[in-house]
Amino acid sequence: MSDNLVLISGGGIGGLSAALGLAQQGIPSMVLERSPVLGEIGAGIQLGPNAFHAFDYLGIGEEARAAAVYVDKLLLMDAISAEEICSIPLDAPFRERFGNPYAVVHRGELHGVMLRGCQNNPLIELRTNSEVVSYAHTDGGVEAILADGSHIHGRALIGADGLWSKVRQQMVGDGMPRVTGHTTYRSVIPFDQMPEELRLNAATLWAGPKCHLVHYPLSGWKTFNLVVTYHNHAPEPVAGVPVSHEEVMQGFEHIHPRAQQIIKIGQDWKKWVLCDREPIMNWTDGNVALLGDAAHPMMQYLAQGACMAMEDSVILSVECGKTPDDLPGALRRYQDRRRLRTARVQLQAREVGNHIYHPDGAHAALRNQIMQAKTPEQWYDVVDWMYAAEDVVAATSAAKRSTVDA
Repeated sequence: MSDNLVLISGGGIGGLSAALGLAQQGIPSMVLERSPVLGEIGAGIQLGPNAFHAFDYLGIGEEARAAAVYVDKLLLMDAISAEEICSIPLDAPFRERFGNPYAVVHRGELHGVMLRGCQNNPLIELRTNSEVVSYAHTDGGVEAILADGSHIHGRALIGADGLWSKVRQQMVGDGMPRVTGHTTYRSVIPFDQMPEELRLNAATLWAGPKCHLVHYPLSGWKTFNLVVTYHNHAPEPVAGVPVSHEEVMQGFEHIHPRAQQIIKIGQDWKKWVLCDREPIMNWTDGNVALLGDAAHPMMQYLAQGACMAMEDSVILSVECGKTPDDLPGALRRYQDRRRLRTARVQLQAREVGNHIYHPDGAHAALRNQIMQAKTPEQWYDVVDWMYAAEDVVAATSAAKRSTVDA
């Protein structure tokens, strides 16, 4: 009976991680996905150490590690001069500092790991063709109202339905997302087509005026993920639309030929106009709460969107496990523990995109000078607030102790 379940709107990385987290606390859930099949579009994502802490809590640590590619460094290049600005080593001292590695992974492969974890867990039910369009409170919980007019009753509802969340629309009512004017183009390049000198075991970013490029290996070094972004003041949201090679090149005609050659080998380009929202202080409505992009959609520039959704899932499940008979109280505590951390990531991602990756002239030269002067240890200090993830580490440690005691 669904009456005893926590309902989760959305079967992406956020929704599946929420289901896995609740299962760790013995709480059954039903994932309601609008699409006819469960899957993920897109290509690569980056995984900071905080993601691996979350994987371990969610019970998929070994499988997630097997799917990842472990890069040696984060490399920042100047897209105008083709000179290295700085690099952050991700070797043993980094892993010792943060307790886990840094890696990259194909989004579809990571989603597959999570999906198998859910399919193999008797506490998790998965339903496709089930778009949640609204909700209604009831005496015994909440009803998720689906696009086909049917109602599903549950103990609580988690809106993990992304940037265009219908659950958020009803709860917060803040309208359209903020269109940033940054357009991202994505491609996947076969390994043998990547220029040999650029087959780097690194998450490499080329920073240029109003643009940047990112590339790194994926899928056991079979392909390279290529993402290029141009601040072209695009006025309207766009998601996954195929575009011509000529359109992509228009934003990168001013950069160094070495950086241009990467774009020239791209194929089957698709574009997204990036959107986010302003941070909010309230994500809950009784026994309904938001999670991941539905709660705090952010720009890509700190590579933390998926990581924040997984962190949300850990803390959500911990709080629900503390008071399973008072889920509204648990959801409020979850919100209170997460809202300022995620707001910081949202706001700093904007700043990094505008003032670190895209400046020109004296601003860019000053950036280069400051970043070149930092030691690896100083870089670790800079990112400590983001990667240390003390709440998630504590939850994972507690879960391990509980398993040993049992």
